Amino acid sequence: MRLVSSFFTLGLLCFAGELKSDIEFARPGGMPLTLDAWVPDGKGPFPTVIVVHGGGWVNGNKQTYVTPLFDPLSKAGFTWFTINYRLAPGHHFPAQAEDTFTAIEWVKKHAKEYKADPKRIALMGESAGGQIVAYVGARGRGSTSVAAVVDFYGPHDLLGRARERGPTDPTLKLVGGIALDAETEKRLAEASPINYVHKGMPPFLFIHGTKDAAVPYNQSPMMCDKMKSVGVACEVYTVEDAPHGVGPWEKNPAWQTYKIKMVDWLRQTLR
Repeated sequence: MRLVSSFFTLGLLCFAGELKSDIEFARPGGMPLTLDAWVPDGKGPFPTVIVVHGGGWVNGNKQTYVTPLFDPLSKAGFTWFTINYRLAPGHHFPAQAEDTFTAIEWVKKHAKEYKADPKRIALMGESAGGQIVAYVGARGRGSTSVAAVVDFYGPHDLLGRARERGPTDPTLKLVGGIALDAETEKRLAEASPINYVHKGMPPFLFIHGTKDAAVPYNQSPMMCDKMKSVGVACEVYTVEDAPHGVGPWEKNPAWQTYKIKMVDWLRQTLR
């Protein structure tokens, strides 16, 4: 495990903390899964975020795609974790969700060690990670429940998306499908977060760019509308003209306003 002490400044405030890297939290089928943890200085416990990376379910790790999210969370004084999970096509759905459920349980079990507040845990994911956190957020119960979800441009209706794009749609790799036959469609429906919306699920913040060519913008308001229909709080924060990925958003200051919204919403929701 590697430790790195650092500090960040935000206005007149300074937030110091420690990064703990490559901590094993699970070993499904003998495969080690690791996470990194940022622990702020101070007594705690602090509101906590578990970050889930994207990469089309087949690429990426805890230090890819989601790295622009780390500094805003550190500066805001959150404890945060970024996790690895099993990737497709070697591991089909629901392996990715199962690993995220396990991470939630691990964080709650080790909350005191990392100054995390087990009652104030939010999930945050982007792209494929958005699908994962939306699914886990909707289905979590008891030891796997969370207080909030921040979902960056996640696909929520996987079956509808696959029907639009055909057999080349990457979601087929997630469920092990080759063609859109009846069995593959059943698996895609089972992996679609929109099919698990129910009263009592945690509040969601959706963040999505209007020029996203990978995951259509309408996936976020569609999910939010269904949540509102059953009385669940949600909000869609629109990033005008932004493409897919918080990495590309770093190139345009106008697209980075989401960081302020993300932190403000988390503070309000996890207060």
